[in-house]
Amino acid sequence: MTVSPMEASRVRSPRMKERLLGIVLGGLALAVASLSGAWTAVAQTQAPPPGASAPPPVISQPGGSVRPPAGAVNLPDQTTAGGSVRPPGMSVEGPVGFAPAAKKLGHDSTTDLWRGVREGQGGNVVFPSREAGILIQSEGEDWRVRRNEIVARYGGQILLGILGLLAVYFLVRGRIRISGGRSGRVIPRFTLGQRIAHWMVAALFVLLGVSGLILLFGKSVLMPVIGKEAFALVASASLQGHNLFGPIFIPAILALFVLFLRGNGYGLVDLKWLVKGGGLFGGHASSHKYNFGEKTWFWLSVALGIVLSASGVVLLFPDALADRALAQLANLAHAISAVLFIGVGLGHAYLGTIGMEGALEGMARGTVDENWAKDHHDLWYEEHKRQATTDARMAEVRAAAVGDAALRGAGS
Repeated sequence: MTVSPMEASRVRSPRMKERLLGIVLGGLALAVASLSGAWTAVAQTQAPPPGASAPPPVISQPGGSVRPPAGAVNLPDQTTAGGSVRPPGMSVEGPVGFAPAAKKLGHDSTTDLWRGVREGQGGNVVFPSREAGILIQSEGEDWRVRRNEIVARYGGQILLGILGLLAVYFLVRGRIRISGGRSGRVIPRFTLGQRIAHWMVAALFVLLGVSGLILLFGKSVLMPVIGKEAFALVASASLQGHNLFGPIFIPAILALFVLFLRGNGYGLVDLKWLVKGGGLFGGHASSHKYNFGEKTWFWLSVALGIVLSASGVVLLFPDALADRALAQLANLAHAISAVLFIGVGLGHAYLGTIGMEGALEGMARGTVDENWAKDHHDLWYEEHKRQATTDARMAEVRAAAVGDAALRGAGS
């Protein structure tokens, strides 16, 4: 009997489906058998050998489950940071071989350790520097307190007090006039070199004084007024200007010392001048070319100038110092000297300008009026009066060249 192709495919289709299903089921059975054998092998590998003790129980801690090492003892009745596991070799009282103590780091208490750090005790370091092993330089806090609580506070009060006294003196005494008025005759007094040195120091005095006062008082006085951003700009400019022009002050003060040394020695007449108050409150006090006040100002300027110069150099190169305590000491010496220099300088500037008639001409033109010389430097005038002249221009030329070089005698 003949079977068509379509009928033949219908006959084969059920048989093929049965065969495919059998193949799939056989593969699944083989896979399950393989996994079962592998799991059994792993279990046998991790199983303890016969006679071995069971592993220690897992102890739960806040940080997770941690299995302690062999020999560790569980302390369920004690609470410790991070859990209740006592390491091997530690008894209940503490580490074996050490006395029990709280807060220990090695052999030292942490309290003692940090107290030593706070007190500036150094440790062992490989750098060849005494300060390399110091974590906290406690003298720095002492310096800060002395600078801000003593120097700045009392220094500011001193300067304000001096300004107040000068204002009161001017209101009460007024400007000291030339008795008899101007004579129209002048006397050579200061050379051109002396005047240049004087005005150089005066210019640096103003520039360094103003910038230094900003650095010392600006944070507490200026910043609340102009704000942080503006003060930062002003303080930065003050610092740069101070450091730039500060070294020029050194040769300027040395030139002042050399050019004005002659005639600034003290004598008995200066004691008499001091007893009479220099005539500032009335009366007459005799003096040579320089009176007691001018001599004292000269020597103070030289002494304070030396301190300011030396301490300023130290502050410009702090890395060259072996100990930063020297820089802190230099900073205090610099600030104290500056406050004294500025305070006394205010009095000198007052008398040389608005406080006394005819005083400024000596440093501006090199000559002084004859009557002014009689009032304030009568002993110098008596030895120098022959040089008085009505030719002011000629007198200024002569003063620029030789000053009062014609003067010969004591106190000159």
